[in-house]
Amino acid sequence: MEKIRTIMVGYDMSEYAGEALKYAVRLAENTGAELVVVNVINQRDVDAVQLVAMEAGSVSVPEWIDKQEKIRSEAMDRIIEAAEPGKVRIRRIFRVGVPFMALVQAILDEGADLMVMGTRGRSNLAGAIFGTTAEKMFRKCPVPLLSVRKPS
Repeated sequence: MEKIRTIMVGYDMSEYAGEALKYAVRLAENTGAELVVVNVINQRDVDAVQLVAMEAGSVSVPEWIDKQEKIRSEAMDRIIEAAEPGKVRIRRIFRVGVPFMALVQAILDEGADLMVMGTRGRSNLAGAIFGTTAEKMFRKCPVPLLSVRKPS
């Protein structure tokens, strides 16, 4: 087995993703790996904002994305701080796209050795019909994928 140098964790602001992020911080601390926290702004949401912008003209898609990144970054900071990361090197990245596709591309772009995800995320009817991001990641992930369950 090769040394784990870069651990990536998907963070969608759900309770499950928060647990996965805490676990990934501890894992990075134990292995000396860098931790890359990735959040994907769903293309479906961007498309909805684009439609509103076209009709109302009061919303700017780039401004909305910037605001989302700020809100999500602050949420990440709270979880990371609660996990007491010590000397763990942590980077945050944001992507816009179809979540599982953006996560796979982030893994490739960042050279991650391990992906950590919660078992459930921000689900909806489409997830129930077409499959969740986690299910798709288990089929498509190019590196080992660690699934973290929420403690009972």
